[in-house]
Amino acid sequence: MSAGRQSGGAAAGSPAPAGGAAVVPRRDLLGYAIVLVSYLGMAGSAPLVAWADAPEAIILCLRMAFAALALGVVFLRRLMLADWRRPGAAWRLLLMAAMSSLTLLLFFYAVRHTSVAIAMFMLFLMPVWVALAAPRLFKSPSEPIVWPALGLALAGLAVILVPDLIGEGVKVSLLGMLAALFTGFGYATYTISVKGLTKIVAPSTISMAEAAGDTLFVLPLALWQFSSTGYHMTNEAWIAAVVMGVLCTAIPYTLWIEGTKRVRVEHVTILGYIEPVAGPLYAVFLVGQLPTFWTVIGGALILGAGLLIVIFGRGEGEASLAAASEPEPL
Repeated sequence: MSAGRQSGGAAAGSPAPAGGAAVVPRRDLLGYAIVLVSYLGMAGSAPLVAWADAPEAIILCLRMAFAALALGVVFLRRLMLADWRRPGAAWRLLLMAAMSSLTLLLFFYAVRHTSVAIAMFMLFLMPVWVALAAPRLFKSPSEPIVWPALGLALAGLAVILVPDLIGEGVKVSLLGMLAALFTGFGYATYTISVKGLTKIVAPSTISMAEAAGDTLFVLPLALWQFSSTGYHMTNEAWIAAVVMGVLCTAIPYTLWIEGTKRVRVEHVTILGYIEPVAGPLYAVFLVGQLPTFWTVIGGALILGAGLLIVIFGRGEGEASLAAASEPEPL
């Protein structure tokens, strides 16, 4: 159980202090730090893919295979296997892995049939869907600070992506646009399902199921790309696959799931906008590509959105307590 949920439970079960004031549980700041560190790790994947210069499905399949191997070596024990036997766990883990794989493939399709900028923007609409759905699904009150922070983050993302969109030109494809739109829906569904799973199984079980499931689901496409392109693995591709599998997937995914367990899911998705900011910084060292002026400005807006959430956002217990303490309308 996370520190934030423990403090929330203690506050709910404690007597109110003199004067009837409620005890406000503290937010889990360690949870926010874990989420941020996980996103910084995941952000290294895109520059490594560019450096490896390998077909997407092949490098993705290898990345997930190495992640599953690393997680299996560390975590595959009786407790992980016992997690699968918990009521409702197995089918939810399989559904989560299938949704993750489908969303990854839809994103690749959207990139090919629209543009990188359009696919990225549609993908990062995901926090909007989460902010709309999470309060209803988790029976938690909506939080006003989420919307200005989300607006600021979307503005930052637009500043980063619009120059690329103008440079690429607009490619209109109905199927491509639908794939891009459903990428955002898919990741929202995936994130919400992970949040629910953290209540019944360990984070390592979830990350292991996702890595192994993605490997199996993407394998047929990877084999097809091998046969159709005649691609031969290079040293760079092998190195990129191993580094992405361990440092950009196995470790960050497990950390992200642990952070998602501790922090409001709406906050988790908004903090995810740090990825398109951190990615170009890694690209400086891997491919020698300096961040543009637009990336710096957009990144500043996104960092501002993250600060809003961390400073003014409420923890799950806090939000519920605040809502309960509000006077009923006459």
